[in-house]
Amino acid sequence: VVSTVLQLGNMTFEKERNSEQATMPDNTAAQKVCHLQGINVTDFTRAILTPRIKVGREVVQKAQTKQQADFAVEALAKAMYERLFRWILARVNKTLDKSKRQSSSFLGILDIAGFEIFEDNSFEQLCINYTNERLQQLFNHTMFILEQEEYKREGIEWNFIDFGLDLQPCIELIERPNNPPGILALLDEECWFPKATDVSFVDKLLNTHTGHVKFSKPKQHKDKLMFSVLHYAGKVDYNAANWLTKNMDPLNDNVTALLNNSSSAFIQDLWKDTDRVVGLETITKMSESSGPTKSKKGMFRTVGQLYKESLGKLMTTLHNTQPNFVRCIIPNHEKRAGKMDSNLVLEQLRCNGVLEGIRICRQGFPNRIVFQEFRQRYEILAANAIPKGFMDGKQACCLMVKHLDLDPNLYRIGQSKMFFRTGVLAQLEEERDLKLTVVIIAFQAQARGFLGRKAFSKRQQQLSAMKVIQRNCACYLKLKNWQWWRLFTKVKPLLQVTRQEEEMGQKEEELKVAKEVAAKTEAELKDITQKHTQ
Repeated sequence: VVSTVLQLGNMTFEKERNSEQATMPDNTAAQKVCHLQGINVTDFTRAILTPRIKVGREVVQKAQTKQQADFAVEALAKAMYERLFRWILARVNKTLDKSKRQSSSFLGILDIAGFEIFEDNSFEQLCINYTNERLQQLFNHTMFILEQEEYKREGIEWNFIDFGLDLQPCIELIERPNNPPGILALLDEECWFPKATDVSFVDKLLNTHTGHVKFSKPKQHKDKLMFSVLHYAGKVDYNAANWLTKNMDPLNDNVTALLNNSSSAFIQDLWKDTDRVVGLETITKMSESSGPTKSKKGMFRTVGQLYKESLGKLMTTLHNTQPNFVRCIIPNHEKRAGKMDSNLVLEQLRCNGVLEGIRICRQGFPNRIVFQEFRQRYEILAANAIPKGFMDGKQACCLMVKHLDLDPNLYRIGQSKMFFRTGVLAQLEEERDLKLTVVIIAFQAQARGFLGRKAFSKRQQQLSAMKVIQRNCACYLKLKNWQWWRLFTKVKPLLQVTRQEEEMGQKEEELKVAKEVAAKTEAELKDITQKHTQ
């Protein structure tokens, strides 16, 4: 599918000389697309250039212009990529189904394109900038509002600072559903209104939002399709050309029908919901109808609606997390290494709220730590400050900071945690590291001493054993050459023979005594037997 998306980008169309009809001079890319998708190239080419459209009760072939053919191929590529992405996402979610696991914690990374201001800004730029507005609002809420609310909740004296970074007016201008409807709501309304055009959409915007602090009509542009929105990063001029079509995002239903009947089971599965696709027939009916239309409105969601709902779910998830923000700054617009445009960088820092974040960090207490963790981590710096026995965490922390002789302006004690200005905890960490270094060095010295003494004792035992062995070996060598020792070794076997004779004599005496005892015992037994017999 990814290869098909790339090949669709290689398809080119040209305009016929005598008409506006589009032609395909080279169908090499189309053949590759059809081979990958398992469809007929002739039917695919016909569906792109002359699709069949139902008008009333008749089905006719409508020749497409070059612009319409290009748009159809681009919409098809985008739809293919989107469906493949959703399929992969469904498989991943099924594999990582958290309902099968007890833990619901996760680590997520959100990477999004930055704010876009081009010479020609269209519907895509509005969606990107709308997303950045919501994310910047989350940043402001986390860095400024929640930060100051926590000071108040912990009972810390603090004067609330309004940084003037409320983005809600601009966000409501884009996403508000009614009273008055925002840009996306008016765009959806125009998409379903009969014979609506991009010009009528812009006219409605001007009639509805004239006077809004974040909306204006560009004076330097005479084009009726232009309007301006004042975002947090600056004023952006939008061109509303083809916005209705982009919001409907119609697909060529002739092509989707071919894909639904593809020889590939996987492609068929991706395009199994072709009955829900807004196609050329629907767009034709809407443009030619003189009354209100209900075609597929109940089952079809516009691009703006889907984008808004998806962004809403994302923001709900982000609000339930503990976010950390990474700001990417563009040094210059020329993509040159080693060059920095100071004004550009400063403007980005200002727009992204980084300067205000630095300001509140300087004025506030950005580093905080709960009482128990503070005592457990830094009690080594104030070992004698806390008496033995149980003591309340807040009271123990008060004794610790008093013993550490910290400037009262550098910290605040809340209801459940300690607050410190920038750099204080870093300094305490350095002192703690130095203290731990001394302790570890002393422990290492004791360990090395113990191991050294143990090794020395073992060597002493080995040395004593070696001396004994050496002494015995020397004695043996000296004894080996002694004459009397030689005589002893020769006489010793004879001594053994004499000893054997003595032992034999002793054994014979013992046997004789045993026989006498046995004879005596036998006689006594015989006498006793005779007496009992009588």
